[in-house]
Amino acid sequence: MANLKVNICGVELKNPVIAASGTFGFGKEFNEIYDIGVLGGVSTKGLTLEPRLGNPVPRIAEGYGVILNAVGLQNPGLDVFLEEDLDFLKSKNTAVIANVAGKTLDDYAGICARLDGKVDMVELNISCPNVKCGGMAFGIRPESVKEVTSVAKSALKRTPLIVKLSPNVESIAVNALAAQEGGADCVSLINTLTGMVIDIERRRPLIANNTGGVSGAGIKPIAVRMVYEVCRAVDIPVIGMGGITCAEDALEFIIAGAAAVQVGTANFTDTLAMPKIIEGLSRWLDAHGVKDINEMRGTLVLN
Repeated sequence: MANLKVNICGVELKNPVIAASGTFGFGKEFNEIYDIGVLGGVSTKGLTLEPRLGNPVPRIAEGYGVILNAVGLQNPGLDVFLEEDLDFLKSKNTAVIANVAGKTLDDYAGICARLDGKVDMVELNISCPNVKCGGMAFGIRPESVKEVTSVAKSALKRTPLIVKLSPNVESIAVNALAAQEGGADCVSLINTLTGMVIDIERRRPLIANNTGGVSGAGIKPIAVRMVYEVCRAVDIPVIGMGGITCAEDALEFIIAGAAAVQVGTANFTDTLAMPKIIEGLSRWLDAHGVKDINEMRGTLVLN
């Protein structure tokens, strides 16, 4: 069998398949279906210092090949995660990636400091509105990307930092470089695209928040292109995500340059999506005589 192990920022993953934040909770529900220890890693539900109830309902809408969500970072808060969920995740022998969010730079610094050394990696969600800058997301301008990354990195003495990039920007490659300059050890992308679905009978958006984040199979070509651009721009590892539903999808991202992938929306349509992707990667590599999945990384040949 081919080797599926990958190393990201000094953290060894048994395979390159990671559960994407916001689609897997803290893993307990999925562990009732299969042993989540088979995964390379789990990126937790987005965590904030204080509990959040999230946005009003309805906050999910479906489209062709995509879903829209405006959940609003509903989560129990950092204290509950540390007391009730972290030990469970650690017991599964998979990389624990804490996805974190905040409204201010102090929020990011505070939550990172408390997680330092307790998880394998921290993933920074910078698609959150900065309340001290008129509500513009931290991840929109390269200057703010670099600033929030630097603040988070300063609070992390032992834990590698992943910065999760928004696609709703002028140049995701420029923002990736800003994250690298701010001290990021890795970047992950893409976060959801902004979209809207309208109820034509009511002439109102289907989601109470009006707009939502678009994810699912329909966004994969956009995500692959952005991952390719970022891999050419930065010197740090890249984790790719966006519309992955099968092993072949995952391989597209790896060939484009990603060191690992995250799988999100596919878990809603098939609860066994990730174990199937891992098995599919192994089968594909064996069938093609590839001994190590790392041999596939960045092997794209342009026309």
